[in-house]
Amino acid sequence: MEDFSPAEQQSLAPFFTNLTEPVFGLSLPQEVAGALFSRYSRSAKSLRRIFLDEFLGNADLLLQQLPGGFSLGADQSAALKKARDFYDRVLVGYGDDSVAQLGGAHVACEQISNVAAKLLEDARIGIAPLEKSTRYVRFDTKEANGDYLFHKEPKIMASRHREAYLSVMRLLFATYAAEIEPMIAFVRESLPIETVEWKHPQTGEPLTYKDALKDEQLRRWAETAYRSTVRAQACDVLRAYLPAATLTNVGIFGVGQAFEHLLNKLYSHELAEAQALASGIHTALNVLIPSFVKRARRNEYLAETHTAARALSLQTVACTPVASSQPVTLVDYDAEAEEKIVAAILYPHVRHSLTQLRTAVTGMSAEQRGQILDEYLQRRRQRRDKPGRALEQVYYTFDIVGNLGLYRDLQRHRILTQERQDFTTVHGYDTPPEIEAAGFQSAFAHGMEQAARLYEQIYGDLPLEAQYVVPFAYRVRWYMKLNLREAVHIGELRTMPQGHPDYRLIVQAMWKQISAVHPTLVRSAKFIDWNTYRLGRLQSEMRSEYKKSGVRSPESGVGGQQDKAGQ
Repeated sequence: MEDFSPAEQQSLAPFFTNLTEPVFGLSLPQEVAGALFSRYSRSAKSLRRIFLDEFLGNADLLLQQLPGGFSLGADQSAALKKARDFYDRVLVGYGDDSVAQLGGAHVACEQISNVAAKLLEDARIGIAPLEKSTRYVRFDTKEANGDYLFHKEPKIMASRHREAYLSVMRLLFATYAAEIEPMIAFVRESLPIETVEWKHPQTGEPLTYKDALKDEQLRRWAETAYRSTVRAQACDVLRAYLPAATLTNVGIFGVGQAFEHLLNKLYSHELAEAQALASGIHTALNVLIPSFVKRARRNEYLAETHTAARALSLQTVACTPVASSQPVTLVDYDAEAEEKIVAAILYPHVRHSLTQLRTAVTGMSAEQRGQILDEYLQRRRQRRDKPGRALEQVYYTFDIVGNLGLYRDLQRHRILTQERQDFTTVHGYDTPPEIEAAGFQSAFAHGMEQAARLYEQIYGDLPLEAQYVVPFAYRVRWYMKLNLREAVHIGELRTMPQGHPDYRLIVQAMWKQISAVHPTLVRSAKFIDWNTYRLGRLQSEMRSEYKKSGVRSPESGVGGQQDKAGQ
């Protein structure tokens, strides 16, 4: 390792997590870090040496004016402004667009509709979103103005549909609010705590609630987990009422390049909310990472292409009625899938070409190929033991029709290609069985009918804005193209007991169709859960209570105080 003099160490210390190890972190403005990495890629020097020689003493950077290293409090300092100006020059000198992947920012987007949230979450690469849950958060509260939490779209509010829109939105939310407590009671009564199947959170041993009563701590874990699960189940059911206009919060982290692409798309979108969101995000990023998003603006290519493609699409199929279809349709898949995967398994361990290996594998017996597959897959002990890249050789394309609620969950997967159609009421809606069992069928059907009628009225004048009206219960159509490795990930993650029943059924159907065309490859997904559950989240909540009890123990100090304060 490089030795630094005492004076150099003193200069470097505020800006690096250590001065002696080969792996270290940087405490620098994002633009300076990006420029430093860019210079680093074209130098034989160590990064800390480059910083000393070319950055720290640079009069344009004024880094010495950031005592103790970079901090948020220094954002408006002259030093940071100088750093950003310097970054622009460095980018021109020995960087390219990829340098903007080296810095990022966190942005909170609050009180946006689910329509806008889906636009944010469409960004797949370089953006990590986290959205307000409809499972853990109730939507029966009202804003300070006394209205429910839904977006009042400007064009709709300025149109002849204003009063009808407000009326139907309030009807959906008021019905949700009226049914939330009765639904919690119904779930609790239909599956009493005494009849629930439990597992001990430490040992996994089966136990009953009667067993839990013998241990005070175990009883508290069980009862808290049960209450949380019952409430989540009720929220899961009643989210079917929520319209796409429902206000939500989305936190996103992204690298500079991804934010630039996202802003370009939002600025170029026809929806007023998308353009307003672009402006708000851009304003925030101009404070945090301005150099990375300085080129973000409306892109005429994106806007004009979208408009032209929409017009052409409507013209092309205007007279073709929409045919009914199954919830999941496997549209196409790779032939010779097993051969491709086996050849890819062998490839990194030999010196032969991929073509030569595929020829060799084709000549193998089914037993030989099966043995290679088994050696590659059989040692997975849990779903977090990810299968290797050989599974990326095989692709599947699914056309899916499922309710908007489940789409919101499956949309967030990244390593695949997805494209959706506009939210609509034309595909009908799903009625949660608990709605019928609890005696709310009439009110639910009335709400869905009112929403569909309003959608058709608005669609004639404002087709894009009509999406805000669509409740989560209505079905949306989208396609997913994914390789086998991602299919394994989705299959094993989204069929876990705590998953929502709606998307569990969709993913199970996807895997049934994969197994029909590639039966030998089903062994790659060892941890798909084919069972059905009532209160499927219960065991997960039980484990959470067990884990939290450690954080809240007296030995943990602060955790115990937090728990006491939160009670």
